[in-house]
Amino acid sequence: MATTPLLKLGERAKAAARVLATASSAAKDEALGLAAEALEARGTEILAANARDVARATAEGAGPTVVDRLRLTEDRLASMAAGLRALVRLADPVGEVVDGWVRPNGLRVRRVRVPLGVVGVVYENRPNVTSDAAGLCLKAGNAAFLRGSAGALESNQAITAALRAGIEKAGLPPDAVVLVEDVRHETVEEFVRLRGVIDCLVPRGGPSLVGLVTERATVPYVIDGDGNCHVYVDASADLAMAERIVVNAKLQRPSVCNAMETLLVHRAVAPQFLPRVARSLRGVELVGNQAARAVLPAIGAASEEDFATEFLGLKLAVGVVDDLDEAIAHIARYSSGHSEAIVTSDYGAAARFVAEVDAAAVLVNASTRFVDGGELGLGAEIGISTQKLHARGPMGLRELTSVKYVIEGDGQVRA
Repeated sequence: MATTPLLKLGERAKAAARVLATASSAAKDEALGLAAEALEARGTEILAANARDVARATAEGAGPTVVDRLRLTEDRLASMAAGLRALVRLADPVGEVVDGWVRPNGLRVRRVRVPLGVVGVVYENRPNVTSDAAGLCLKAGNAAFLRGSAGALESNQAITAALRAGIEKAGLPPDAVVLVEDVRHETVEEFVRLRGVIDCLVPRGGPSLVGLVTERATVPYVIDGDGNCHVYVDASADLAMAERIVVNAKLQRPSVCNAMETLLVHRAVAPQFLPRVARSLRGVELVGNQAARAVLPAIGAASEEDFATEFLGLKLAVGVVDDLDEAIAHIARYSSGHSEAIVTSDYGAAARFVAEVDAAAVLVNASTRFVDGGELGLGAEIGISTQKLHARGPMGLRELTSVKYVIEGDGQVRA
């Protein structure tokens, strides 16, 4: 059972959620705009808090991936504010009529979008999630109940304070955003068992966090899963295009879930493509299967674990495959179901890849880095679901709503 302080925080979020559920679009948009202004106005304070978190993580021996996810810069802070303003420009999903019909007895039936209520988010490092999650929840009429990591506590506190100030200035309850500041491990287990308080839980973190949620949670959850993402370069691919896509998918930001972790190349183009792309991937540790090492003898041997791993850093598994069938089979075996890409000029190959690859997102001739709420026009995202229920892929505003049936009659009774 949750301790009283944590339960009280949840009850505050739940009370705010009841207000937000009926808040007008104009009120929510004003709150988002004022929250963005508050982030900018308090930028120096937020960056100073983040610098302390980064210094502490570095002193404790955190690796470059952890530090990159933790670090805020002026540009990243500006992107957080821009993300809130982008939500203002998006349509409010609450109240949208999904569909409707009239029954033979005259009953008028509509399915209407409604907020989920209290959305709990457990996340590691990345303090930008604090702003992204809060903004999305607010726009969709939900309260954001946040439990970040100990390593990002000062950053999250400073960001939350700014967001709450902006929301309150707009006349909405500041408890639209509630941060759990008790970062002991025990509070995570308590948090994921707040049945009756949290309506939907989104864990954003590594396998240990996801495992804890799947084993211990008593509230409904949507898994933001690992990103063991593949790019397959087909025999018909434009190799210059393929090189640009592969380099972007791996190097644009290696520490995130939609970065490429495995490169698959058709045997017919491997001798031409692999040497040129290896030069462009300078600084990346390459490991490959036997056929890849025949083309690139200097690279290490890839193990089963390598092909199954989300590296989140400057390491890449490379496989040479005989054909599209082998590429699809490889992805089916090792994919985490996040994002998978094919580079090809063969329409049939693209159609087969799209139809047969089971993932939240499938791309044709584009970098996996585009599987992101902002890049896909959803505003920010609260996570990328690798499940199939209730949401899949980037979770934007619509994924933060449910539906209710509204049934109107003229006195009908059931026979």
